[in-house]
Amino acid sequence: MKRRDSLKTLLVGTIGGATLASVSGCQPETAVDSKTETNPEGLYGRLPKEIEHDEKVKAEIYLNEHELATIAVLCDIILPATESAGSATDAEVPAFIDFIVKDIPSHQVPMRGGLMWLDSEANRRFNKEFIACISEEEIQIIDDIAYPDPDGEKPEMGPGIEFFNLIRNLTVTGYYTTRMGFDDLGYTGNFANTWDGVPEEVLANHDVDYDPEWIAKCVDQSKRLTIAEWDDDGNLLT
Repeated sequence: MKRRDSLKTLLVGTIGGATLASVSGCQPETAVDSKTETNPEGLYGRLPKEIEHDEKVKAEIYLNEHELATIAVLCDIILPATESAGSATDAEVPAFIDFIVKDIPSHQVPMRGGLMWLDSEANRRFNKEFIACISEEEIQIIDDIAYPDPDGEKPEMGPGIEFFNLIRNLTVTGYYTTRMGFDDLGYTGNFANTWDGVPEEVLANHDVDYDPEWIAKCVDQSKRLTIAEWDDDGNLLT
């Protein structure tokens, strides 16, 4: 399975319910529909006090240029561009991470410490900082920290593994809460009064199907504006 496909599965299966719900409200203007043209006040799903908070956070400085450059490299290693979708930096994910690290202070020490560990490891192996490494050298380090170590066979990689879990989760969350990420997932949102049922491939994956009689009653777009009526026994009439 390709890295991007694996991360999509990770997002939809685990991050989608918890992380997106907790983080998407804190994202900067790079998020989906950040400021709609239809809103005369320029609001983007945020109350005035929340907008004031966002502007205050964005004005703060925590990560330096070197740290942000390193984050950008890591983001594109995690989610590189494909023929059908842009990279994490194309979606301005480093700016999202910069915002989150300032907005959630508990991320600050782990992020800065992880970046320092990464440079230290690159210096130990190649006598240069991580962003000065060639692609093959970067991947050599990433391959050692991108996966868990349940048997404790490489304890010296522990800090790196913990850091990469953080940067990977933030990268995936940042990317898939942008329009580019939504397009990559094929997510189109809800359409009022329109539903054609769970996709056939999903039903097949769970070894279930629809009752044809109920499909005829419930999935008929020509009757989508008809209000359902039920008899006294709870049976659907129309």
